[in-house]
Amino acid sequence: MDQVFIDALQVGTCIGIHPGERDRLQPLLLTLELGFDNRAAAASGKLADSFDYAVIATTLREWAQAWDGDLLESFAEQACQLLRERFAAREIDLRVAKPLAAQTLGCASVGVRLRRTFA
Repeated sequence: MDQVFIDALQVGTCIGIHPGERDRLQPLLLTLELGFDNRAAAASGKLADSFDYAVIATTLREWAQAWDGDLLESFAEQACQLLRERFAAREIDLRVAKPLAAQTLGCASVGVRLRRTFA
């Protein structure tokens, strides 16, 4: 499966279960791979036959800023649903990292990773 990827897209959202986490937007880093068949885009040379990185990034940033929930797992699952519905990706590999939580824990990175395949 061919893929379009975006690495470490920073978005801001209201998320968290611990005291003080929901006082402001927190940064999250999204790394995603969207699976598709590249042959149509390669043959036509038209962006309409592929994924537009700018549209994906804008969509995720706007959605994340409006999202209001507790768990990173819920955020990731709903982001996958959004990507599937909006862009019709056949495969989604999404990694969501929470840098402030990692900093608090004294580690390089924490988060969740989801992989979804659609027929």
